[in-house]
Amino acid sequence: MPFKKTDLHLLDMIGTVRKYRRIVLAFFLIVFGLVVLFTYAATPLYEGVAKVLIEKVDNGDLTGRVRGSSYDPEFYKTQLQLIRSRTVVEKVVEILNLEENYDRYLEAANKKRTILQFTWQLASEAVADAKRILFGKAQKDQSRKDAIIDKISESLFVKPVPGTRLITINYLSPNPELAAMVANTTAKAYIDETLQMKMNATRTNLEWMGRKAQDEAQKLKASEQALQDYMKANDIVTLEDRITVVPEKLSEINIQLLRAETRRKELEILVSKINRAKGDYRKAESMSAIASDLALQAIRSQIVETEKSIMELSNKFGSKHPLMVKARGDLQVLERKRRQEIDRIIDSIQTDYELARSNENTLRSKLTGTKSEAMGLNEKFIQYGALKRIVDTNRELYDALMLKLKEQSITEDSSPVVLWIVEKAMLPKFPATPSKKVNLLLGLIIGLAGGIALAFFMNYLDNTVKDPEEAEAILGIPILGVISMRRHLKHPVEETVLSEPQSAFAESYRGLRTAVFLSFADQAPRRILLTSAGMGEGKTTTIINLAQTLVQSDKKVLLVDGDLRKPRIHQILKLSNSRGLSTYLAGAVDGHIVQKTSVNNLYVIPAGPIPPNPSELLSSNRLPSLLDSLSNEFDIILCDSPPVLPVSDTRLLCRLFEGVILVAAGGKTTYEIADRTLRTLRDAGARILGLVINALEIDKSSYYHHSYYHHYEGDNKNKRPVAESGK
Repeated sequence: MPFKKTDLHLLDMIGTVRKYRRIVLAFFLIVFGLVVLFTYAATPLYEGVAKVLIEKVDNGDLTGRVRGSSYDPEFYKTQLQLIRSRTVVEKVVEILNLEENYDRYLEAANKKRTILQFTWQLASEAVADAKRILFGKAQKDQSRKDAIIDKISESLFVKPVPGTRLITINYLSPNPELAAMVANTTAKAYIDETLQMKMNATRTNLEWMGRKAQDEAQKLKASEQALQDYMKANDIVTLEDRITVVPEKLSEINIQLLRAETRRKELEILVSKINRAKGDYRKAESMSAIASDLALQAIRSQIVETEKSIMELSNKFGSKHPLMVKARGDLQVLERKRRQEIDRIIDSIQTDYELARSNENTLRSKLTGTKSEAMGLNEKFIQYGALKRIVDTNRELYDALMLKLKEQSITEDSSPVVLWIVEKAMLPKFPATPSKKVNLLLGLIIGLAGGIALAFFMNYLDNTVKDPEEAEAILGIPILGVISMRRHLKHPVEETVLSEPQSAFAESYRGLRTAVFLSFADQAPRRILLTSAGMGEGKTTTIINLAQTLVQSDKKVLLVDGDLRKPRIHQILKLSNSRGLSTYLAGAVDGHIVQKTSVNNLYVIPAGPIPPNPSELLSSNRLPSLLDSLSNEFDIILCDSPPVLPVSDTRLLCRLFEGVILVAAGGKTTYEIADRTLRTLRDAGARILGLVINALEIDKSSYYHHSYYHHYEGDNKNKRPVAESGK
């Protein structure tokens, strides 16, 4: 089953701290002592602080064109790293001539060191050298200048001021004068390095752009010459006019061709009809294209008039009359003329058809030629445009390079970064580190807080039975009593109840006696078994002292030593063990095993000689009979039994007694073991009266009665500690 500790209250917390007060004090002294040692042994370092303003400069270009946003989120991070770069630090060393003067500054600082600080410095340098050797960082051939650069870099810090463009250049040194000089010189060295980088970059750009401009000039010249040659070869001067005229010409030819094609199709249809009516003049004459001819219409009118005249003459004259003959002759002549006129019209239509077809073919050929001319002009114009674009591109690139080249030449000496020294580093009067007040305060806080946290952590890991309320809540059984453990006894622990009846130790057993009497609602139990989970938890001491308190209440008490494996009652009470429970159960004796002690009304049945088979003897039928007969003679029978978990003897005994008291060693027996013991006893049919927490260190326990315990013990002037039983 999972065991959870009950909620902590303020008194529990205070009790936990008191319980582990030695650990809290030790942790505090160690931490605070180390902080004090570090604070007073560390070499005082003075801090030179120069405050500067860094702004990014956008020089723009000579054309005045508006540029986009120049926001660069990595700009300031880059500048901070540049300030701490090896190149800048090297310049600082050169400017201040530290290669020769560095030792002089350190010697001036070393004169002010105490012996403790000097020793600490030597130890720190030895540890640093060892780390470099162990981790492969030793530099055997490192020059003096490089060593000084490394030392300065380790103590140089650059910090941005939040919410501003200001930064601080901080340098820590044992010498205050050196601290201020390095901070100020770093700002100057950074300016020089920035300008040098700009000049080198500009010079490189100018050289590259000069070479590139020459290449582009040659390309421009070659492209312009190619364009000129092409214009001469293709007469490009009139090309644009021709390109304008040709589309109009194409449009006009298309219109004419459409009309000619329409005319040709109309005549083609008419000729087709004429061919179908070939030889049939009447059918041909019925066609509108033929019938609409004016000459044919005149002939037809004459024929109508002649036919009308013949009809009139036929009424007057006969067929052979000269007038009739003449009229018929005229009609035949007119008919012949009509046929001739129809043939002429047909021939005219045929001729018009041929002309229309010829005209269509001519226009189609002209359209094809014009299209070819337009395609040729387009190809020439495309090639011309390509050459012209090459020339324009080369010219723009060349002009841009020349402009940039001139711009770079003018802005060569300008810096992309402006650094203004807002505050120069002043000569520090007091060391910046170590801060004694802050360190001591932190050591005090960390020591106390860490010690208390360690106490709570150890208390959290401590899952032993020590607090009555917690034990009762977790195990679910009543706590009958709490027996303290005290040291420096004047009397043996088994004699304290009788020798010092007014002591708190004796009072705790009287409290246990009262709890036993009240454990049953109707009548106090008369047959009680005491046991424990394991060895060394004090059950034998507890049962002897409980028996003595019961005797003091005018009870006739029988104490039975049921531990046939490691009996101790006869040793404590100085009785003979030659005969006892083992000999009775084995049938070696029939009686006379009860012995009287020096305490009035206290009788004992010792365990007897240790048998080879204790479990078999305890399961004998003689034991229940013995207990039943003794119950009539004694008021209370107390039985000491072996531990529950190592052997099975107690599981055989517990069913013969009205109640079982479990003894647990305070601060030793865990809740898991106690719970397993209780489950074992319940499975065996035992009736659990409660738990006795024995040998509890009241001084270390968070048990809230400990203050009352000390007060009670002080009032009775019996401040004698009680030792834990050996069992």
